[in-house]
Amino acid sequence: MKRVIISGGGTGGHIYPAITIYKEIMKQNPDAKVLYVGTKQGLEATLVPKEGIEFTTIPVQGLQRQLSLGTLVTLGKTALGIVKANAIVCKFKPDVVIGTGGYVCGPVLLAAALHNIPTIIQEQNVIAGITNKILSRFVDVVALGYKDAEASFSKAKRVVYTGNPVRPDVLVDSRTVGRNYFNLSDDTFTVLIAGGSRGARTINNAMIDVHKHFQGVKGIKLIHITGNGEYESVLSQLGITDGDGLGSSSLILPYLHDMPKALAAADLAVFRSGAIGLAELAVRGIPSVLIPYPYAAEDHQTYNARIFVQEGAAHMIVDKMLSAHDLIGEIEMFMANRDLLAQMGDRALQLGKPNAAHDIAKLALSIAK
Repeated sequence: MKRVIISGGGTGGHIYPAITIYKEIMKQNPDAKVLYVGTKQGLEATLVPKEGIEFTTIPVQGLQRQLSLGTLVTLGKTALGIVKANAIVCKFKPDVVIGTGGYVCGPVLLAAALHNIPTIIQEQNVIAGITNKILSRFVDVVALGYKDAEASFSKAKRVVYTGNPVRPDVLVDSRTVGRNYFNLSDDTFTVLIAGGSRGARTINNAMIDVHKHFQGVKGIKLIHITGNGEYESVLSQLGITDGDGLGSSSLILPYLHDMPKALAAADLAVFRSGAIGLAELAVRGIPSVLIPYPYAAEDHQTYNARIFVQEGAAHMIVDKMLSAHDLIGEIEMFMANRDLLAQMGDRALQLGKPNAAHDIAKLALSIAK
């Protein structure tokens, strides 16, 4: 029986890959004992226990760049976090420790490395986060979501290109199943618009006039996921009280639990360029219009998007330049040019790594004690 610690937190981009890897480990080693280490304040404190994974926390948070009282408090928490991480590692006695990014995995991976326990980092982005860059000097293996990320890990002992793990259910539904779920005919041009779990105000604001432009137009469906915090504002700006108030051309939702069915139904996506969202588009072969979040650490979303643009799988619009006119133009261009749409979908599919979770889990178990 293998004993595994997984750590990663803060945002869904670190947590969902960790959960996907956990599920794959349990497939490959059903007797495995897994402990997830996160923080009390992170999204992982909600998401991980829901998956039935044993969960514990350490006190840690990101350092501010300027010296202040807050920085000193953070340093104190980090020191305490390292002590607690070491205690967890000593008590649990893992055979391997996996980190998927975020500040929380730093103390955990360092504690494991100090005890000569095999360690692996899974880096999702083209431009690595500062935590993973530092940790790469101490861990045994870095698993890359993108080949180009190797430049961030010149001091790593070993680097392996695996791709980013995607949820198994993303690959389950056929186009027909997705279309039936949303009551769409096969020839309805379907655009999926989403700005991440919290929504994206820039995209939502631009979409107001896009919805108005296509209202009443036959043969198109805009499935727009606003994020919970933006939903009421979008409805108010459109002068409607529910998400299908514009008629058959638009469906506006605050959140969609069955996102895999929307991906199965979509002809085109308008997305941010977080690594896991892009990985899901790629394995489904969905061409996209990408609007990178401009305030992401190290501007990593722009670098992620550029890979897809360079490979002919996406178009990119800079966030501050985004307008309804741009989105209308992109949507109408793709509606009129199905050959280009298919070509870009094929390019996206070539970027997909549907076996990434399997490969990462296999790699982790292979280096375990």
